[in-house]
Amino acid sequence: MMNDGATTTFVERDCMMEINGVELLGYRIQNLSSLCQSVIIAVEGCAHGELEKIYEVVSELEQKQNIKVDLLICCGDFQSTRNLDDLDCMAVPPKHRHICTFYKYYNGEKQAPILTLFIGGNHEASNYLQELPYGGWVAPNIYYMGYAGVVKFNGIRIAGISGIYKAHDYFKGHYECSPYNDHTIRSVYHQRQLEVFRLSQLTPKIDICLSHDWPRGVTEYGNKNQLLRFKPFFRDDIENNCLGSPPCEELLYKLQPKYWFSAHLHCKFSAVVPHEDTGYETKFLALDKCLPKRRFLQILDIEEPEGCSKGLFYDLEWLTILSTTNSLLSVKPTPNYMPGPNGNERFDFNPTDDEITKIEEKFPDLRIPENFQKVSPAYNPSDERRHGTQPDAQVNMQTTQFCDKLGIDDPLSLVLLLSGKELNYSTNTNLSHDSDMQSLDDTGNVSGYALSQNSPENPDQAPPASSLPKPVWMVEDRTGDPDKINLDDDDDDQNEEKLAQAFTAKYSTPFKSPLGAGTATKTPRSKMTLPSPKFESCISEENETAKNENDLEPKSSEPETTPAKKFKRRNQEIYGTPCDG
Repeated sequence: MMNDGATTTFVERDCMMEINGVELLGYRIQNLSSLCQSVIIAVEGCAHGELEKIYEVVSELEQKQNIKVDLLICCGDFQSTRNLDDLDCMAVPPKHRHICTFYKYYNGEKQAPILTLFIGGNHEASNYLQELPYGGWVAPNIYYMGYAGVVKFNGIRIAGISGIYKAHDYFKGHYECSPYNDHTIRSVYHQRQLEVFRLSQLTPKIDICLSHDWPRGVTEYGNKNQLLRFKPFFRDDIENNCLGSPPCEELLYKLQPKYWFSAHLHCKFSAVVPHEDTGYETKFLALDKCLPKRRFLQILDIEEPEGCSKGLFYDLEWLTILSTTNSLLSVKPTPNYMPGPNGNERFDFNPTDDEITKIEEKFPDLRIPENFQKVSPAYNPSDERRHGTQPDAQVNMQTTQFCDKLGIDDPLSLVLLLSGKELNYSTNTNLSHDSDMQSLDDTGNVSGYALSQNSPENPDQAPPASSLPKPVWMVEDRTGDPDKINLDDDDDDQNEEKLAQAFTAKYSTPFKSPLGAGTATKTPRSKMTLPSPKFESCISEENETAKNENDLEPKSSEPETTPAKKFKRRNQEIYGTPCDG
């Protein structure tokens, strides 16, 4: 392994404290390079709307350990529900929808005490997050990274991808908009090849990478046996190499970040993934959800690069990639393949010096503007309504300003235009509605909404994605037995399974994982195994049974229909409707 000196050496330190009379075990990873200025980052797994509790725990850790947390990162299922209408856009059964506490930070009743950065998961206010496809402020001091994004905080480079992987939606465009139907309320948070392709154009080094879904195969580099003792129903998926996201696996080996954090599977798991081609390694850590007796929080002390500016900034390389790949955007529910080396079109979008210079001229100051605006009414506890109604999609002014400045397209605006709907702006603005600037071609790809990417002014950029070759690799579908519980909490109907099978049947050049060669060095014992915090939660007993954390026998309220024993996820009914699976 390449030696980075003191920056790769860690020691664990525990401290005891109490919150509301409940004992809390706090912990941090202490960077031994204490003579260097460092950034202290709190990483949280699935937030599930429990912002008050998360901030409370972080505050207690700061006081007891005499530290100041500079940044809080949440790895999905953030649930930025502003009101009951947003809650109706979240993919969980109605009886398990709870407004929680985000709305207090949205309406100004409370202020987020720490700059908070998050990616999306599979339980989100999807209508709100769709307004910010390239990222933006969902509340003061709370920043969403978009479908995929790269930012810099105090010089630390952070990349992230939202959502979870589903083969049958992976190659589609971003065609969904609110109000959703029973399918699009789920497909809206499925990862797309476009975002993975864009992230794969990045040049190292990425300090931190975030995903909600785990990278596929990462369990081979940690204490797999211990994981299976706690989660025995993972065994089949692990043995079949289908636990986690294949696109995230590809990005893991391509980007080789120092740290990779995930959530989704509601357990803590750590691993160290070696990269034999470079000698680097990635420290992987998955965290649990914010509940009592769950391992959901980690403190990271990372060295701050010298001479960096303080605050949250756009990443110049990422902005350039967004600009040069704008023509690859599709808003149709049909396959939208990215270019590959076997075609005649450009497929390498690593930015050139000239391309970077053009973006520098547009963004002389890369600091992300604090331009949050309250665009929808916040929840009122005195409201007599018990349920909301999915709202019509809105265009967010943050996205409009960003797209206008960079010269790219807002996918949600394109969806509305393609469907013949008016652009319902979430703020009072007067925007140009020149018909030449709003046209879409018959495939749903960009055609002049911004500057046409195959115009004479852009001869070196890619043409619309409808003319591009088929993908170089195709990940395998994970449908399988329809009676088996899917660990992704996101089983879709048989029509989607048939569509996935139709896609996968045509391709035979999958991404070649290092696991397939059987030569990668496995880490039998994690270097990052840490104890668990404990605290009281305001989550309803309906969502979490009073059960000891070591009692891991899966529950099922369904009668047995076959003699074969199959594991069912705890509280599966929270995440799936009766028609799922």
